[in-house]
Amino acid sequence: MENVFKYYEFSSFFEDKSETFLESSISYTELNEQYFLIFEKKKIVEREVYNLYVSKYKSKKSIGAEKPEILELLVENYDKSIPEHRIIIKKYMY
Repeated sequence: MENVFKYYEFSSFFEDKSETFLESSISYTELNEQYFLIFEKKKIVEREVYNLYVSKYKSKKSIGAEKPEILELLVENYDKSIPEHRIIIKKYMY
């Protein structure tokens, strides 16, 4: 997963204080000034699970501090080895 985060320039993971992603940390990459892709990292029975969302915030500073205006789950349990998962992230980035 590290390669995915680096390639698409996701931020480092940090604690979400908005209570949108309970008991999870998040990482984001900017699509434009208000739209972002967010990876949520959850720890489930000693393994990390990643969910991918598209979201809208007032600004980059709002991520993790305020609830998003729009939040849509794109991929649950993201797995870079599944072609459909890779296609979804590419669709938003290009």
